[in-house]
Amino acid sequence: MHTRISGAALERGFQHGFLLGEEIAACLRSNKFWAYWMTARQFSFFADKAMQLYVDKQLIPDELLQEMQGIASGASKKTNTEISFRDILTWNCFVDLIYSGWGTFKQELSKNARDVRAHRYTGHRCSAFVAVGDATHDGGIVMTHTTWDAFLQAQHFNVIMDITPDTGHRMVMQTAPGWIASMMDFTVTSAGLLVTETTIDGYIGFDPAKPPEFSESRLACQYASDIDDWTERMAAGNNGGYANSWLLGDINSGEIARYETGLIYQTPRPVEKLTNGVLYGQNIATDMNIRNLETDDPDAWSDISQSGARRVRWKKLLNEHYGKINVENTRRMIGDHHDEFLQINQPSSRTLCGHMDNDNGRASGGHGHPPFYPWGSVDAKVATTQSARAMGFDARWGRACGEAFIAEDYLTQHPQYDWLEGYLIDRPAQQWQSFVDE
Repeated sequence: MHTRISGAALERGFQHGFLLGEEIAACLRSNKFWAYWMTARQFSFFADKAMQLYVDKQLIPDELLQEMQGIASGASKKTNTEISFRDILTWNCFVDLIYSGWGTFKQELSKNARDVRAHRYTGHRCSAFVAVGDATHDGGIVMTHTTWDAFLQAQHFNVIMDITPDTGHRMVMQTAPGWIASMMDFTVTSAGLLVTETTIDGYIGFDPAKPPEFSESRLACQYASDIDDWTERMAAGNNGGYANSWLLGDINSGEIARYETGLIYQTPRPVEKLTNGVLYGQNIATDMNIRNLETDDPDAWSDISQSGARRVRWKKLLNEHYGKINVENTRRMIGDHHDEFLQINQPSSRTLCGHMDNDNGRASGGHGHPPFYPWGSVDAKVATTQSARAMGFDARWGRACGEAFIAEDYLTQHPQYDWLEGYLIDRPAQQWQSFVDE
């Protein structure tokens, strides 16, 4: 879905909510169930936390609160049902509160709570790269990303949102209905910035006294004028709740950069920028302090039975295409199915286009989830200097490789996931499309 909104915060929020009201209602239905399945707590529990931590303590600026209020009002009017501000706020806080914060809340609820790190499901999230200069066919920037996530949640990540706010920069981003930040993340801004990331595997930090990550990433994209400005804004309110390897590009300076955020450690600023080269991500921190001191898997770099396989595959593919990287071969690379561990062409938890639903976990001694778990690639995006100048990018919905996912077939083959019946939906095969100004 390609949606355009504009104006002051309340106005553009209402447009968002009204245009996507039905989709917001469906999204909340899935994710309220998902939150309860993971935590045995109703959505209202996390809504109370969101209000206490972020609204009562004024950690989210009024502009974003008004935008979320507008979304709630617009969606309620469109659906003729009550979709509350608390619902929209909590949905935006999902990563902070339910993936990251739940460990803290769980310890408050039970002294016998098991190790919270296993709960966060942070492993095997996304694949991405950014290239520039002598690495690309024309010297411009090429950026790509595929989102990996739980299908129950990620099946709603099919919105291209074009926001022209009354202050700050225009943004075009992939997002979900009701979200005000990208969170996948894939964003192009009218300041000439391209922004994406891959989550860091096994990360265990979170500071509930800091602003939620969605607020900080949205503000950085809306107001930052260059890479240094963007990283400074992100560093100022970093809560560790969404530890990422951010990949950044600036079409005005022709530079790319990597900025990694833990809670205690971050990439030193100003970050190193390249005018020639490639930077890639696959859920492994390159920063030694973050990888060794803030994650539970310091050997991830070399472990080709896990995400290390994608690191090795990126290096091979990007060396092979160095000097020739363009939209066409990037689309092929992001949909790649070569398994570096098994040395076969078969999609799995170790391939750039992840198919955990196709992986029994035996080959690698487990991939952090039960066998054939409904998790993996749900999209693909490619942005270039040229597309960013036209305020957009190319995208494919479904999987990076284009293969369809049919919920009924999957649940028939894997009846252990019968708890998803009535919630899991199809993602038919889709072609690439361009979302740029005409």
